[in-house]
This record gives sequence, structure tokens and C-alpha cells, in this order.
Amino acid sequence: MYLPKRFEETRPEVLHRLVRERPFGTLVVMTSDGLSVDHIPFLIGERAGSLGVLTGHVSRANPILRATPADADAVAIFQGPDHYISPSWYATKQETGKVVPTWNYAVVHAYGRPRFIDDEQWLRGHVDRLTQHHEGARNPAWKVSDAPEDFLAKQIGGIVGVEIPIVRFSGKWKLGQNRQDADRAGMVEGLLRENETSADALAALISETTGEAE
Repeated sequence: MYLPKRFEETRPEVLHRLVRERPFGTLVVMTSDGLSVDHIPFLIGERAGSLGVLTGHVSRANPILRATPADADAVAIFQGPDHYISPSWYATKQETGKVVPTWNYAVVHAYGRPRFIDDEQWLRGHVDRLTQHHEGARNPAWKVSDAPEDFLAKQIGGIVGVEIPIVRFSGKWKLGQNRQDADRAGMVEGLLRENETSADALAALISETTGEAE
């Protein structure tokens, strides 16, 4: 990933937060059959000796299980808010006209070597934590134990766990840090006028980074 210094985000707590808020990741693994790409929800947790650990699961029928060497490298990609940025939002447009469109976004790349786990107890714990993460604030909240035991056992038997200790984190927060404050304020105002969830979320991120321009 091309990563100019002004757009680099290195704080683990910030990177972890994006993964928790946007947990549906793209997993890219170098297998014996070539690159494998899967889209799965992850959990992220702390682990001594690493930048954190990602856990997820894939179908038992997924070819990735037979084609991934023990030393395979992988990257999980998590996409944060993104949106088109119109040049008309910049104060600079009125001053010089020397502006062009761009696309602003936040993204996290988490690198590591995946380990596949075929263990019923581990999988039950993972599925329970994953469910709690997404159901915890709901009322009523669905629980894994709401499903019949025989049905649940069959479903868990059809998946295999994935664990990735993170050895390298790369975060890119492209939020107009290279623009003057008036342009950044214009971006926030323009995004809020879009009346879209993604635009609102990006505007909030830009506001958080105001004053960090080089």
C-alpha cells in the first residue's frame, strides 16, 4: 500500500478500534494454488508478543484449508469510512481554482501467518464471542444457546477456525492532512450535506484529525 507519511496511522489502539467497528475483513492468503481471497468477520484481541490477534472462521469446504502452507503469509484488510471529495468544497477553489477531486478513506492492513483450528471447544468459544460482539446491544439479543444443541453441533462441525497473530499493522488515514484548515473545514461541511452514513462517518474522522496537517 502506498503510504505517504502524513497519512500513516500507527497507534495500535486506533487501528484496533477500526477493526472492532468494521470487523468484516478481506483475508488475502498466498496458497499453493495462488492468492486466495475471502471475506469474513473477525474479532481482534490482545496477545503478548504481538500487535494483537485476529480470529475468525471459514467453511470446512473452503479450498484455503488444504492449499495454505504452514509458513504462508496473509493480510487482512479492514475498510473504514470512505467517500468522494468534491473540489467545490475547498476554500482553495474560490482562491485559485487549483483543485481536483479525490477520495478520502481510512483502512487497516493486518499482516501475519494464519493458523487453522479444528477444535470444537475453540470454535464454540469463538462463535459465542462473535455473537456477543454483534448481539450485545440488541434487545432482545440472540444467544448461541437459543439454537437446538443438535443443530448447533452440526453448524459448528461445518466450520474451521482461523487465528492470525498480527506481526505488522499498517493504517492509512487519508483525510486531507495535506490541505489547509479551511479546505478541511469545507470537506467536513460538504460531507455532512451529503446526508449519507458513510459521509457522516468520514466527516467525524476528518474532524478528529483537524490540526494534524503538516
